[in-house]
Amino acid sequence: MSHSLGVVIESLVAVLLMLTIGYCMLLNKRLQRLKADEHSLKATIAELITATEIAERAIGGLKHTVRDVNENLGSQLTAATQMAGHLKNMLAEGDGVIRRLSKIAIAARPSQEAEPEAPKVSSAKAVAAAAEAFSERRRASGLAA
Repeated sequence: MSHSLGVVIESLVAVLLMLTIGYCMLLNKRLQRLKADEHSLKATIAELITATEIAERAIGGLKHTVRDVNENLGSQLTAATQMAGHLKNMLAEGDGVIRRLSKIAIAARPSQEAEPEAPKVSSAKAVAAAAEAFSERRRASGLAA
């Protein structure tokens, strides 16, 4: 009996060793997959680092562009403000010229007493007519181009 007990124990040890070898093979496959995943993860991390560096450079370029645009926009805004002031002055001068022309037109009108039933003309039409008459007189005297 001791001989058969030894064979049973040895058979049991052999089975356990076979199970251990099988489990080691399974663990080896899992470790190989884990290493492959590690390599792909390292490649992904390297790509991510590269993309981050590119994005940082792009952000730096955008900041520089924004600074340039702000400077150009500021100078253009200053120029536009000056132009608006200049146009305001020109409009004021134009209003003055219109007032003078209307005074000339009023002065050039024949008196209302000579023509008892003169048709009423709007002031804008009167100014336009007076300006036209004035320019014709200037042309006739050779002063207008």
